[in-house]
Amino acid sequence: MDLGIAGRWALVCAASKGLGRGCAQALVGEGVNVVITARGEEALQTTAAELRALNPVATVRAVVGDITTEHGRASALAACPQVDILINNAGGPPPGDFRDWDRDNWVKALEANMLTPIELIKATVDGMAQRGFGRIVNITSAAVKAPIDVLGLSNGARSGLTGFVAGVARQKRLASRNVTINALLPGPFDTDRLRITLAGAARAAGKAVDEVAAARREANPAGRFGTAEEFGAVCAFLCSTHAGYLNGQNLLLDGGAYPGTF
Repeated sequence: MDLGIAGRWALVCAASKGLGRGCAQALVGEGVNVVITARGEEALQTTAAELRALNPVATVRAVVGDITTEHGRASALAACPQVDILINNAGGPPPGDFRDWDRDNWVKALEANMLTPIELIKATVDGMAQRGFGRIVNITSAAVKAPIDVLGLSNGARSGLTGFVAGVARQKRLASRNVTINALLPGPFDTDRLRITLAGAARAAGKAVDEVAAARREANPAGRFGTAEEFGAVCAFLCSTHAGYLNGQNLLLDGGAYPGTF
């Protein structure tokens, strides 16, 4: 299927590895020009080189910086001639017990997983509407739909973003101009983030990480963890011309782990 987005420009945050990289890879495969960001220069430049080799037709620009800071956002936006597609992504806050978190922990979580996406939406959405095309995908978490007790910082910050987007996505001046804002809610994907979470769970339970990981895989109806590539493929479809009527939704990708009907 031709997704109809070749030649568009995308800003993909936290794209040097994991789910962000999976999204950038899928978009480049469709001929989208991308600006990728991350804090680690070595990993980012390696990813940029591999993306350029994947599709020499697509332009790939790498911007080293912290997207959760004003300077990091300005640098990333300056490298993108126009943002037709925005993939909001940032590392999730660490797991733990809410009794141990102070105000600084909460502010940091909110900056990364709620306020930064909002700032990037604010900076790009009106230009999208003026051009008559825009796709914004927020990578949040399955914990938005089924909260996980040790991920309270993530539960709170990402749910706040979800509530904000629920209103903005439905503004007629955006939706009627072919601008959509949706969220992808990843369950257990084989990423560094999952490995950190599993390590924390293993320490709390006094078990080996491999044992905890095997039990988590076995408990999932799919019997496995997801891959960044399949996550990216879904993201690319949300960014396509075919998804213009899909708006304001939170799509759960978890292998069927969530047990509810809705």
